[in-house]
Amino acid sequence: MWFAAAVAVTPQVVRANDGAWTPEFAFKVKRVTQVRPSPDGRHVAYVVGTAAMEGEKSEWISQIWVADADGRNPVQLTRGDKSSTAPAWSPDSHWIAFVSARATDKDAKDAKANLWRIRIDGGEAEALTDEKGGAATPRWSPDGRRIALLLTDARSDDEKKADKEKRDARVVGEDVKRVRLAVVAAEKDGDGKRPLRRLTTGDPSVGNVEGPGHFDWSPDGKWIAFDHQPTALVDDWTKGDISLVEVESGAVTPLATTPAAESNPSFSPDGRWVAYEASDVPVRWGGASRIEVVPVGGGTPRALAATFDERPDLLGWTADATRVIVSETRGTVGRLAALPRDGGAATEITPADTTVDTASLNASRTRIGFTSQAPDRAPEAFVADVPVGRIEATAGRAAKDRRRAAGTAAAWTPVQVSHAQDLPPVALGRTEVVSWTAPDGKTIEGLVTYPVAYRAGTRVPLVVMVHGGPTGVFVRSYTGAPSPYSVAGFATHGFAVLRCNVRGSGGYGREFRYANYKDWGGGDYRDILSGVDALIAKGVADPDRLGIMGWSYGGYMTSWVITQTRRFKAASVGAGVTNLMSFTGTADIPSFIPDYFGGEYWDTFDTWRAHSAMFNVKGVTTPTLIQHGESDRRVPISQGYELY
Repeated sequence: MWFAAAVAVTPQVVRANDGAWTPEFAFKVKRVTQVRPSPDGRHVAYVVGTAAMEGEKSEWISQIWVADADGRNPVQLTRGDKSSTAPAWSPDSHWIAFVSARATDKDAKDAKANLWRIRIDGGEAEALTDEKGGAATPRWSPDGRRIALLLTDARSDDEKKADKEKRDARVVGEDVKRVRLAVVAAEKDGDGKRPLRRLTTGDPSVGNVEGPGHFDWSPDGKWIAFDHQPTALVDDWTKGDISLVEVESGAVTPLATTPAAESNPSFSPDGRWVAYEASDVPVRWGGASRIEVVPVGGGTPRALAATFDERPDLLGWTADATRVIVSETRGTVGRLAALPRDGGAATEITPADTTVDTASLNASRTRIGFTSQAPDRAPEAFVADVPVGRIEATAGRAAKDRRRAAGTAAAWTPVQVSHAQDLPPVALGRTEVVSWTAPDGKTIEGLVTYPVAYRAGTRVPLVVMVHGGPTGVFVRSYTGAPSPYSVAGFATHGFAVLRCNVRGSGGYGREFRYANYKDWGGGDYRDILSGVDALIAKGVADPDRLGIMGWSYGGYMTSWVITQTRRFKAASVGAGVTNLMSFTGTADIPSFIPDYFGGEYWDTFDTWRAHSAMFNVKGVTTPTLIQHGESDRRVPISQGYELY
């Protein structure tokens, strides 16, 4: 209401039962994630998150569902007041291991997330671990006898004693809990226990404080490839490497240890190769990466063909070990592509108008699970056959012959397997992809959502939204979902919303992503203003009723914009970086801004100062709402206080 008043809009009063979007409607939208097809391809597990808002509760509770691969017979597999996530199928497709903080009989208070398993035909879940530091990321061995997982180091007895004695001094950067790779037996031994053994010790951490790392079993179950970094500090991702550990002996062998940041290893089905993601050298926060392959016995890594955006996420190998499948954002759509092991060109394997999110490949490499959504369609889980025929039909000179031979197998024909969204009819503003030309000639793309029942030729107030990152990207996501900045909420109240993918965004290639280096608040600022001007010229935006908002880097841009122009009648700065120097000294990623601005601030002081809102704040008159999380480690709340 404050924002609407500041932009000189009379808010429309809407009721929950008149077909209009409301916050209550938004929290009926389910979160659908982690779509995992079974190894035999007959079933699909997926996770559904539901907003729990009763009484004093204010959280998302996630539970695992299982459905037939044709979309029939969806069943909720897990229940309770604690979330259950990370479903992992046993090789025989009879069991699902998962992670949950549900309490065991002896630990009903302050339970940590641990590993559980449950049969897909129901029954009680069975605890597999009881680790005080917590467990994550279960993956069954190929023979089903063991499960590999990641464990976070627990607090030591000395630390607990220090707490009791009020010795609570904290040394910054020390004793950050590392993440370990471990294996646990799937079945109990003769003594009724499940032996658990840590495979990594010492300094390397398989992941960091933001989340676990990645690993993969060899087809024969003798080795595990895993990524690791020197410590669990977020900033150390730039030093990531890949090693192999022999499961029986625990012997670790380095595999990919170049100056690049290497991560997310995947064994080929024949056990001869490991594919992984490798960054450019030097490693850049906004940089590019390629998929590389290296022989299991070691050797010189070989880079596969570059993808469109040069930031692929590796899903795994095709069953014949000739290609790897990757996911990547292209413009405003998530896509899948195949990369030949021999270095041939990448082949797009999903349609350009279908968004594929959070994709995963099953163990037999026959099916891909993913979520999909659209601005007017809430997310659901889908499954599709690995489109080997389509890959063959669209690659190489003999495309026509191969397409004819592939027949109907070449088609991408996903099946919806979840029906999680039980939503009443709601009126949402129409969303379309728009593009415009920035002053320097660059083509900039974005999404514009029109007010509900918009009449062409009518000028309306415009809200500009800027994403985080800055390598984030606005994609064709459901506008009715809950969000700090609700697109549907503004459209319901008569606003048009422009979401700008300014230079520096992901999804538009290496050159575009690097275009904001040493230039935050320069070209990206002009991208925003030229987008606004384009909508004014189109007769959509009222030039006298403009607002702007953004979170993180979007908050940086919002705070910057209000120091440069008075065109906007209101602004909302969410967790914004307002002072590049003090941010670097207090954030958990101290290498981030020096990378973007070409050196430390004591060497490039004038550049840092020129691009910080705090050194340009004199004379700002735009009414501004500053929002910030008190415990934010990435953008400390002091950034908000400085602007205030």
